[in-house]
Amino acid sequence: MGIKRLAHRLWGRDKRYYRAFYRIFGHTPDNVELYKLALVHRSASVKVEGGESINNERLEFLGDAVLESIVSDYLFIEYPHESEGFLTKTRSKIVSRQSLNQLAQRLGIDDLVVYNPTGNNAQKHLFGDCLEALIGALYLDKGYNVVNRVIINDLLPHHMDLEDVPSTESDFKSRLIEWCQKSKRPIEFRTEADGTEGTRQPAFVSRVLIDGVKVGGGKGTTKKEAEQQAAKSALELMGDEIGDYILDRFDHLSKNGNRQ
Repeated sequence: MGIKRLAHRLWGRDKRYYRAFYRIFGHTPDNVELYKLALVHRSASVKVEGGESINNERLEFLGDAVLESIVSDYLFIEYPHESEGFLTKTRSKIVSRQSLNQLAQRLGIDDLVVYNPTGNNAQKHLFGDCLEALIGALYLDKGYNVVNRVIINDLLPHHMDLEDVPSTESDFKSRLIEWCQKSKRPIEFRTEADGTEGTRQPAFVSRVLIDGVKVGGGKGTTKKEAEQQAAKSALELMGDEIGDYILDRFDHLSKNGNRQ
C-alpha cells in the first residue's frame, strides 16, 4: 500500500470510508469518491447544475450485471453436473433483492447508506441495491479480476450459506425466461416510463409478451421491479404448471395473427 493511501486511510477526512471499504472488500480504494457515490440512494439524490440527479443508480446497474456474471461463472464451475434449471434458480436466489439486502446488513453497509426514510415500499431493499452499487464501484476502481476474487473467495463462502439462501422464489423474470427458452417460444418485455402525472416517485410499466401475446403486466419504481411484477402476473395466470389451454391459446392467436 502506498504511503499516501495509508495516510488517507488512517488520518484523512474520509478515513471512515477507507476503513469500511477495506473491511468489506479487503482492498483500499484508489478512488474513494466512487464508493461514496455508491452509498447515495435515489431518495437522497443531489441536484447539480443542469438538473441532473446524482445518486447510485448507474453504479447499481453496473454492479448488478457484474455480480450476475461472476455468480454464473462460479456456479457453472462449482456444480459441473447440475442442470441449467438448478443453476438458474440458485443464481436467482443468490442475487435476489432479499438475499443481497441481508448480505449488505451483515457487512454493515446499512450503517453507511445515505437515504431519506419515507416508509415507501421501494426502499425495502435499498441496502442490497447499495451493495450492487458498491460492486460497480469496485469494478470501476480495481477491475473485473479483483471483483471476481472478492465475491468468489470472500463474500460467497464467508457470508452466504448456499444451503441457507432464502427459498422463496422471487426472480419471476428468470423463471419465465427459462420456461420460454425450453419451450422455444419468443419472450419480450416492453417497459417504459409511466406518464401518469402527480406521482412523487418515478414509475415504470411493463408488459410481457410470449409468442407476441400479452400474458402479464406490472408496475414498479424501477424497470427491474416492473418487469418482475409483469413476469409474476404471467406466472400466476399460467399456474404452477403450464396448461394445455395456454399453449393452445398461444398457437391459435399466432396462427390468426392476433398479436399485440
